[in-house]
Amino acid sequence: MGNIESLAYFIPELILTATVLAVLFADVLGGEREGFDPPANFAFVGCVAAFLAHFTLYSLPSTPLFNGILIHDPFGAFFKGFFIFCTGVTTAMVIVSREVARFKKGEFCVIILCVCIGMCLVAASRDLLMIYLSLELMSLGSYVMAGFSRKIGPSEEASLKFVLYGGVSTGIMLFGISLLYGLTGGTSFEAVRSALAGAGSGIEPIAFLALLMVLVGVGYKVAMVPFHFWAPDVYEGAPTAVTAFLSVASKGTGFALLIRFFFSVFMQPAEGGWATLAPLHFDWGLTIAVLSAITMTVGNIGAYPQTNLKRLLAYSGVAHAGYLLMGVSLMTSTGVEAVIFYLVMYLFTNMTAFFVILVVSESLGTERIAGFRGLWRGAPVAAFMMTLALFSLVGLPPTAGFVGKLYLFYAVLQQKLYWLAVIGVLNSVLSLYYYARIIKAMYLETSSETEPAVHSSPLAGLILIVMAAPVLYFGVFWNPLVEYARYCAHLMQ
Repeated sequence: MGNIESLAYFIPELILTATVLAVLFADVLGGEREGFDPPANFAFVGCVAAFLAHFTLYSLPSTPLFNGILIHDPFGAFFKGFFIFCTGVTTAMVIVSREVARFKKGEFCVIILCVCIGMCLVAASRDLLMIYLSLELMSLGSYVMAGFSRKIGPSEEASLKFVLYGGVSTGIMLFGISLLYGLTGGTSFEAVRSALAGAGSGIEPIAFLALLMVLVGVGYKVAMVPFHFWAPDVYEGAPTAVTAFLSVASKGTGFALLIRFFFSVFMQPAEGGWATLAPLHFDWGLTIAVLSAITMTVGNIGAYPQTNLKRLLAYSGVAHAGYLLMGVSLMTSTGVEAVIFYLVMYLFTNMTAFFVILVVSESLGTERIAGFRGLWRGAPVAAFMMTLALFSLVGLPPTAGFVGKLYLFYAVLQQKLYWLAVIGVLNSVLSLYYYARIIKAMYLETSSETEPAVHSSPLAGLILIVMAAPVLYFGVFWNPLVEYARYCAHLMQ
């Protein structure tokens, strides 16, 4: 499809682009005062408009866009909505937060909107160069956002480490992409797959090396072991709103790229899913399954000694990346459905947990577990919301996390990967201990100081309720979400 005709499929991105211009003008004109930030408000309204506009994409047929460099299908439409929703929630967190200085909120909102556009392009990319450019648009903004906190030392350290680790991983990934181009002579997914499928067996070692290098870049985005080492330091030093955004949206970007790229380039449609191209004899399903088991185990064990809640949730995020990799390793439509379902659950659950940390830390000045002692006395609603989020992260009923893990483990058992399902269940049990430490501190321990008093605005309370409600709702009425995930799991080949 040509450039002009493709614009009808590009409405959410166009709205976000217009919002960037509106935020820039609002920031130049000024007018910020306590309780009213025009740039942040414009950014939030733009995200709401773009999110509503993305629903129109589901009624449009799947088709290549902009002469084949992008693609529209239900899979890409889901991730566009996912990223825009995450951006809107993060913008709302910035509005009610004091972590980002008021005079910097305009710059922050411009950056996060551009990052969101980059994420949307990653999910729709069908060309090697487009993947790289989209990832750079997303990554460069993410590096800057990590340094926006008022906590000068930790924030600068987080941003610097993010840049260094991210630059190395992106460089390795780019080298892998260049190997693919040199091997096949094309940059579009279709051209690369056709060249690989028609090549002889001698192509396998170079293709294997290229795939490993691309996996480094993707593994960095999802915090997969052994590329997870950046997460604890960056999560701790970045503003809490940015940490929440990176924990969900960045992970979603990695899995969108992993599924889109691997399934479109190195796989071919097979009965009930995908199979490795004939000239490539290695078993990538088993490789990803092993990485999944290692990632979830290292993440859960790493969370045990943590006393800072953001570092603890960083290791928790590593473990959940391992759970999500279980779905990818199946190489089936059911596995992709399980990944989509789990990502929706993880979005609401993790955002709720980080929002509670944001509200409590701004009132009490601490992000440590010890600072949450006796929280239920001074802030019973915040304590309940945090408990609900932690139950969902463990996978206890009647929360969305329970249904998400159940659906994921069921998909694994369908493929008779019993060993992976057992490791997943054992890791869920393992995670119960460090999540229970937080609940114990909130309800069974008392603070050495006066009763913790948490003060938050009505807007913050409303946002927290809106984020936490789906955690309970989808734990009881999950069938509509399952049907939605099944529809969105269709990738255009």
